[in-house]
Amino acid sequence: MKLEDLLNRIPVLETLGDTNREVSALTFDSRKAVENSLYVAIKGTVSNGHDFIKAAIEKGANVIVCEEFPNEIIEDITYLKVKDASKTLGHLASNFYGNPSSKLNLIGITGTNGKTSTTTLLFDVFKILGFKSALISTVEYRIDDEIIPSTHTTPDVIRLNQILAKAVESGCEYAFMEVSSHGIHQQRTEGLQFKIAGFTNITHDHLDYHKTFAEYLNTKKRFFDDLNSDAIAITNVDDRNGNVMLQNTKATKKTYALKTMADFHGKITEVDFNGMLLNFNGKEFWTTVTGKFNAYNLLLAYAVAIECGFHEDDILPAMSQLKRVKGRFETVKSDGGVFFVVDYAHTPDALENVLDSINEIRTKNERLITVFGCGGDRDATKRPEMGRIATRKSTLAIITSDNPRTENPGDIIKEIEAGVEPQYFSKYTSIPDRREAIKMAIKFAEPKDIIVVAGKGHETYQEINGVKNHFDDTETIIELARLMSK
Repeated sequence: MKLEDLLNRIPVLETLGDTNREVSALTFDSRKAVENSLYVAIKGTVSNGHDFIKAAIEKGANVIVCEEFPNEIIEDITYLKVKDASKTLGHLASNFYGNPSSKLNLIGITGTNGKTSTTTLLFDVFKILGFKSALISTVEYRIDDEIIPSTHTTPDVIRLNQILAKAVESGCEYAFMEVSSHGIHQQRTEGLQFKIAGFTNITHDHLDYHKTFAEYLNTKKRFFDDLNSDAIAITNVDDRNGNVMLQNTKATKKTYALKTMADFHGKITEVDFNGMLLNFNGKEFWTTVTGKFNAYNLLLAYAVAIECGFHEDDILPAMSQLKRVKGRFETVKSDGGVFFVVDYAHTPDALENVLDSINEIRTKNERLITVFGCGGDRDATKRPEMGRIATRKSTLAIITSDNPRTENPGDIIKEIEAGVEPQYFSKYTSIPDRREAIKMAIKFAEPKDIIVVAGKGHETYQEINGVKNHFDDTETIIELARLMSK
């Protein structure tokens, strides 16, 4: 692409060198620079891309976008000084791939919990309605029936535009995308044109990265602040910070809720382990997706579909055909009569939602056994809170390893145990080996008891000291339940 075309509508403070040249590729990683590529020097949290300008040139980059010119100016290289390199990268990527987000109905879902479920439910609903769509989620990236392995909740902005361009080329009309707080903060959504932005909820998470809850909240809010006036913002007004998201947005404002008045109002009429009878804006339908938190996810998906121009008489029958999202309140029944729930819940609020949903359904004749842990090298402040919730709301809690990463599993477990209240000391035990913890839960359980295995959900690995070892909660449950029933 011609550099002059690539710079369309992008403010450049100062230019050194020739702008009449072709650009073969974009990169912000100097190691990935190729012949005639454009390298963007970004000041990151770990390293400063300006330190690698020379390395990128040695790899073949001939255009450098930076916030400060390097001391050494090399002949035949074009240098472009910009105010914010990270922000500029988004617009460069969008231009380079033909502004694909403007050719799709791009829907972004943000919040602490429910992003994966809502985007996946939307993708599945629109597929049932007969539309080709793209999905960008924690679990996987999809372009209609093609599955691309997921690396980040929100991919880097170059990868993101590549996926969206491929979706356009494949004939997709819609794209459903999880928008993480890391992605917003690192400006990975910069340059994208969203048709609809949805907010699920905001609770305690990622404080290792954002440092304070206020910073985390404001990062989520920025996604809505940046929307265009022709976009639509849909927020959960049952969440105490739901209206905060809409304070400064230029987008059309819409609301949804189960407890309060809203543009899209939902009600749970019946609920059990097999599904729910729901009422959305006065219309009843049955879904096999279950749990109050999923009622919110379905209601947001319904609101998005309505705002996309679909009629409820088409949306609700499609929702009745939905299957559960992998690793999100995924149920497994063993031959021994024990009922298992596998869920990604790895925040205090998510864990509480899952346990509350089960406690609302169970008759109390069954015992609730919860196996869970907390990830290493992540927000440690949520650990004691999760210990408190699990022991308070379960018959027995078994504290174990999640993804310890570079931390000592025993140290993580001690921090979780610190939150257990004295009256619940007899309701928990700690088993660092996750497989052994699940095995202990099965051993303790009797027919009709419910075992929740939380924290990893769809993940098929356990990360220990930089190594990802194969570990799938659902697979492990099936294997152990079969072995122990013999």
